[in-house]
Formats: sequence, C-alpha cells, structure tokens
Amino acid sequence: MNIMVIGGGGREHAIIKKIKENPKADKIYALPGNGGIAADAECVNIGAKDIDAIVEFAKANSIDFAVVAPDDPLVLGAVDALNEIGIKCFGPRKNAAIIEGSKVFSKNLMKKYGIPTAEYEVFTDMEAALKYLDTASIPVVVKADGLALGKGVIIAMTRDEAKDAVKSMMEDKVFGESGSQVVIEEFLTGPEVSVLSFTDGKTLVPMVSSMDHKRAKDNDEGLNTGGMGTIAPNPYYTDEVAAKCMEEIFIPTMNAMNAEGRTFAGCLYFGLMLTPKGPKVIEYNCRFGDPETQVVLPLLDTDLLDIMMSVAEGTLSQIQVRFKDECACCVVMASDGYPQKYDSGFEIKMPSDKNIYVAGAKLSEGKLLTAGGRVLGVTETAPTLKEAIAKSYETVKQVSFDNAYYRNDIGKRALEGIK
Repeated sequence: MNIMVIGGGGREHAIIKKIKENPKADKIYALPGNGGIAADAECVNIGAKDIDAIVEFAKANSIDFAVVAPDDPLVLGAVDALNEIGIKCFGPRKNAAIIEGSKVFSKNLMKKYGIPTAEYEVFTDMEAALKYLDTASIPVVVKADGLALGKGVIIAMTRDEAKDAVKSMMEDKVFGESGSQVVIEEFLTGPEVSVLSFTDGKTLVPMVSSMDHKRAKDNDEGLNTGGMGTIAPNPYYTDEVAAKCMEEIFIPTMNAMNAEGRTFAGCLYFGLMLTPKGPKVIEYNCRFGDPETQVVLPLLDTDLLDIMMSVAEGTLSQIQVRFKDECACCVVMASDGYPQKYDSGFEIKMPSDKNIYVAGAKLSEGKLLTAGGRVLGVTETAPTLKEAIAKSYETVKQVSFDNAYYRNDIGKRALEGIK
C-alpha cells in the first residue's frame, strides 16, 4: 500500500513510526514531514494546508490511504477533497472537524445535548463582552472561537487581564478572524486529563489516558506552550471516572454529532477537567493531540494502520483495540526561549536506538539541525510510571544540541496522584 501522512511534527513522526510496523505499508510519504521523519518516510515539500497540491500528489502517486493529522487541513476539508477522488482517509470530514474549528459550535453542542462543560457566554460584540466582564466571576477563561495554534485560550486571573484578552482578540485581531467571536467561560479546577479516542461514528474506543504539561517552566510556571511533555496513563483517571466519562461525555458526543448530521470518524480528542462536581469537557480536538500521541501510541498493542482503516471503513466494532499494561513518559526537548524568540540551526546528536520523535528539525548536508521551538520528544515505556520517567530523563542526557531546554519535572504531578 502507498500511504500518505499529512503533517510535519512530532505527532506525525509517532504516527508514521507506528504505521511502519504494518507489513502492508510498502511506501509512506510525509507531506511535508521534517528532517527527522525523513528517516522513516519519504518527505514531500507540500504544505499541510495546500489541499489542491495534496490531491494532485495523491493522484500522481497512486495513494491507497491517507492520514490527515493536523487540525488546519481537517478544518479546511482535506478529507472531503481526498474522498472525492476515491481515497480513503483517517480523519473527520470538514463538517465534523468543526468540533475543534469552532469553540462556539462545540460549546453550543454540549449545551444542547447536556454534555457537562463549564458555564459560558458567547460574544460577537466587544463592548458587550467587556460589560459582561464587569460582573463575571474571576478568574475567568477567554477563548477565541477559531483555530489559533493552541494559543487562543487565556486564563485571566484578574478582571483587567480578562478585558485585555478580549481586546487583543476582538480589536487587535492577534488571532486573525479566529477572534471575531469569543467565548467567556467559568474557570474550572481539578486534575486535567487528555483522552484520545478512535471512532467511526458508530463505535467509540477510548485510548489510554494521558497528562500534558503545557507551561514552559518547571512547577507549571511560565508561558503556555504546545506541550512540554506527557505521561500515560493518567493516574487521576480511574476506572470509575472512565466509566462516567464514557456514559456522560464520550458516547453522548458521538451521538450528538450524528444527530447534527456531522458524523465524526477519526480521532476525537477529549480535554477533560476532573472537577469536584465530576468530569467536564474543557475542549474537543478533531485529531491526535501533540505531544499526547507520543505516549499513547507506544502503548498501543493493536496495529495502528488496521485500526485506522477500520475507522475509515466504518468497521471499528470488528477490531479489538488493546493497550499494553505499561506506562510511558515523553520529555519534550525545545529551543531555549520557546514559545517566544529562540535561535535554531544547531546540529542534533542523538542515539539511533531510542524512541525519539522529531518535531522541529531539518536535514542540511546530511546533518540534522534544529528548526523549531519544540525540537524532539524523548519517549520511554516501563512497567511503572516512575521507571518510565527515569528512563526518559536518562535518554534525554544522551541527546545534545546547542540551546536545548527541557522541563525537569514531567510526570511529577502524576506521581503525586498515584495512590
């Protein structure tokens, strides 16, 4: 089979490494891929949002199956365009990807179908939003409606911060048209959990739970990032909580999308907060999370390509999805200064026999050079979380590049949650 994976980060590297395990995967193309992915797939210099060029490439190279991994091409309708030329895809169609593409849509969906989430209000008028903030409970969460590279969510600890957030989104357009509508919602407290799930719209299979670490610095300080590391499974996500989420959140969401004529087939990501009043949805994503994928897929025991094809064909109920009874830890190695200004172009030296996912790197004259904020995801698995964390940091010590930065406390909160 000729397989095409759209995207070029650590998540896509994790997906490609797992797909490579299937003997049916004769040829794997990554569009655009990156310098590290080039070791596992043929990289093609076509951007993930260039839908027309992706379709033409698929036709010219007899692509049998496509995996559309990032949010942008999914929201833009890449799966629809590929389906139209007869190519089966893993990933939701455009009308279902709106569950991530519009926070207003997803909040209204939850309200309509009684899916637990934070209380909220939607605003299209800035003055009305500012007036609402005069009396809103603080802290409060301000969200731009559309996609904003994971940065369109601001937790405002003061009234002034909240108003500044609204002005930056609606007046200054820091997130472009994504900020033409804003959601202002109550601030929830409790452990956060990420649960990715496979679904074909009829069957939903949750993957092993995980915990992301968004802040740039140790002790959850510093700016929000795309994720500085992950662990799995999340110890706060007990069997009891999982059963409650399945009954009150996961299946109702799948059914709600079907009822709206927006059947979701692909990876549906649930960002959850385990509040004192029970689990609530913070956000939905229409794809694999990054870097959650880097700890979830190494624990997957069933063949990933087989699962993806069953999702595309609507036969997920016929496959048994199993996960290893182990733990995983991923430490993200970034360029110092990320998520703001940072230097890159430094040579990366790393062991070839370790599970290292490349996110931001390019090949130059046979050398792998840093080329992004998040550079690598160093993942290890072990029977216990404590062992997995220790192994990951041991491997981190075997990697070197100038300007390298990583957090030293990935998994610390999770260890505190283990009874």
